[in-house]
Amino acid sequence: MELWDAYDKDFNIIEGMMLIRGQEKDIPEGVYHLVCHILVRHADGTYLLMQRDPRKPYPSMWEATAGGSALKGEADMEAAERELREETGIEADELYEIGRTISDETHCVYVEYFCTTDCDKDSILLQEGETVAYKWADKDTILSMSEDELLSHRMQTYLKTL
Repeated sequence: MELWDAYDKDFNIIEGMMLIRGQEKDIPEGVYHLVCHILVRHADGTYLLMQRDPRKPYPSMWEATAGGSALKGEADMEAAERELREETGIEADELYEIGRTISDETHCVYVEYFCTTDCDKDSILLQEGETVAYKWADKDTILSMSEDELLSHRMQTYLKTL
């Protein structure tokens, strides 16, 4: 069972409240769980795209991020570093926060990070049950991806400013 801290819309932990993965439909109005996304750029200027497992929601779509939910007691930076390592095998030297958003629909508060790496591009590890493929793409390719290909279009906004 995966446990999450409960957050308010200002990204503050709600003391004494705990959320359970799989029970998102039971999260009360105005309560959120923390999700971290990491946009990864290689030193050569390409960006890492991860393809979702076909058994997950939004099956087989590409994401311009690695990431996921923060575990109970885990700060956003810790969650970002762990998710990046679990989903890609990349050990981030440094992550920079590039944005925060709130979704009342999904009951999520999102913290988005940016990571630059010079890792071996063929060394990306896929996490069983999460991702099935990866590829490196240039900025123009990602910006041209449609809504039925790319899951998070927020990352396209960030790409335009980076």
